[in-house]
Amino acid sequence: MYRGKLKDGSQIAVKCVRKLNGQNLTAELWRELETLEKIEHRNLARLFGFFERTADSLVVVEYVSNGSLREHLDESCGNGLELAQRLNIAIDVAQGITYLHEYKEHPVIHGGIRSSSVLLTDALTAKVAGFGLAGTAASGSGSGSGSDATPAKGAAGYVDPEYLSTYQLTDKSDVYAFGVLLVELVTGRPPIERSRGGEARLTTRWVRKETNNPRIAYVSAELRCSQPCRGRAMQALQRCRAGEAVVAMDPRMRRSPASVAAVERTLALAAQCVATARDDRPSMRRCSELLWAIRRDYHRQDEPRCAAVAEERSDEWFVR
Repeated sequence: MYRGKLKDGSQIAVKCVRKLNGQNLTAELWRELETLEKIEHRNLARLFGFFERTADSLVVVEYVSNGSLREHLDESCGNGLELAQRLNIAIDVAQGITYLHEYKEHPVIHGGIRSSSVLLTDALTAKVAGFGLAGTAASGSGSGSGSDATPAKGAAGYVDPEYLSTYQLTDKSDVYAFGVLLVELVTGRPPIERSRGGEARLTTRWVRKETNNPRIAYVSAELRCSQPCRGRAMQALQRCRAGEAVVAMDPRMRRSPASVAAVERTLALAAQCVATARDDRPSMRRCSELLWAIRRDYHRQDEPRCAAVAEERSDEWFVR
């Protein structure tokens, strides 16, 4: 990657993308990149341009100075993140992806959501990057629409189970990856940890083991799911009933009744996002709404001095 500066002072990053088997960009990908060039949102790393060469392609994107979310969770960048900051980041990501899914000219599926593609500014505003992996939705196709993709689409631990059998990327594939990201934010652990053995290797299964409980009730009526839980990840997260979410929390985060309640609700939302069946997952807009409510209540219960901050951010839904 190379850094540069435009005439207007904008900081940019120039990334070299090698071609697979020397193949040129497809017409679909050209259209997608042309669409992404037009998109501007405070929670999306802007794409300034792209150029195709014989052996590779160059992509020019906004440079975001403060590293990735994964680096902050690993504390290789920054000093760690408190729960309030993690909720802010989750909302930022949800808003950015919602904007892509609802983009009026040509809805866009990201297809590569993961903690390393979430970049942070010095103010810890999240900007979603990694659009080289994105897929475009069919025009006017709605929530269930998708585009053909290759088996390599997505990152290990974030891949929609239905995609593995259909190779159809949809907006609900992004929702699934976002659910995994929520678990990552809460636990501080990546989806897969090869250094660990057994159940602990997969973070969602580890959550299930540590909070093992045969029956649970949803902690909030607003997060109630009408469908029975399906899939290991969903069952694992739903087992974080009242008082047990503290086991799954990143030990670096401050514990309080309000923070544990916020984590419970976040994990309940994550459980819906990683439902095996796509139709059981919420939309990204719904994720944004629920996360904003979780943050608002957390600030009011645990940090009254921050309530004003939560209210100020309530009008930031779709800054263009």
